[in-house]
Amino acid sequence: MSAAVAPAEHGLGPRAARADAARRAIPEEPHPYRTAYQRDRDRILHSKAFRRLKHKTQVFVAPEGDHYRTRLTHTLEVAALARTVARALALNEDLVEAVALGHDLGHAPFGHAGEEALDGIVREHGRRFEHNEQSVRVVDVLERDGRGLNLTDDVRDGIRRHTGPGRPATLEGQIVRLLDRVAYVNHDIEDAVRAGVIADDDLPEEPIALLGATTSERLTSLVGDIVEHSADGDEIRQSEEVGRAFMALRKFMFQRVYLVPPASEEAARARGVVAALFGHYVQDPERLPAGSDDDPVRAATDFISGMTDRYALRAYRELFLPREGPRMPCP
Repeated sequence: MSAAVAPAEHGLGPRAARADAARRAIPEEPHPYRTAYQRDRDRILHSKAFRRLKHKTQVFVAPEGDHYRTRLTHTLEVAALARTVARALALNEDLVEAVALGHDLGHAPFGHAGEEALDGIVREHGRRFEHNEQSVRVVDVLERDGRGLNLTDDVRDGIRRHTGPGRPATLEGQIVRLLDRVAYVNHDIEDAVRAGVIADDDLPEEPIALLGATTSERLTSLVGDIVEHSADGDEIRQSEEVGRAFMALRKFMFQRVYLVPPASEEAARARGVVAALFGHYVQDPERLPAGSDDDPVRAATDFISGMTDRYALRAYRELFLPREGPRMPCP
């Protein structure tokens, strides 16, 4: 039997990343009908960390309503928007999709409140917790019982640099970095309106006049602007006018939704849950899963950051809340 040959990629422009040039820490033989980036996408899609995203918070902690976004639906929306931009620019859709699906795998429970809580705690141990770095640790180390997914360097770079300083090495990674923000600002507006935290009329007039009154209109404006202004060069970017409007809308969300009640009140409670769990597992590492890191701080960080909201709440109740005893008959 002849050696497998990587499938050809069609429709890619000169700026697109090529899967046949992708590199892994552990070299692998080409697949007969899937590119290296397709294989990365599939490995992420079938990972346990990806499945857990369906029960991790986006904005509202452990939401009861069926229609609120979760970390999983956010991830899928980022992937869809990013693929649209990649296709319009003749860039590599498979790479974009793999990065988008993997970018939040290491996110803590309870959204950014959980991330801030873990970061504050591990700083006392001379460490940092950043969900993008934890996402890379998930795919490099934690998945497949410690063997990791052996993803390509381009996908790992896109996951690591989707937030924080620096920009991704590939244009495809840059697409995910920008569309991540575009996605969460717009769908968080929908969820905040649904929750009654804000009303449509509260949205700032100038950005809405430019970008659109509905989620669909705003996404169309934002995506179209990115495509138009990223048609050449080595950067994925927005126009100055649209970029300013988008940042004004994002600032509004921080002032009116993310940092105020009820989100801020639930965030404070969530931070208490994370802190209590972390202290318990560091003091009693025998309760951590078998095969955890020998460093109790690292092991507790891995375990807690991998929890879903409901798992963390259940663990907290079991560890710290008294159990109801048998009901005794009244005298």
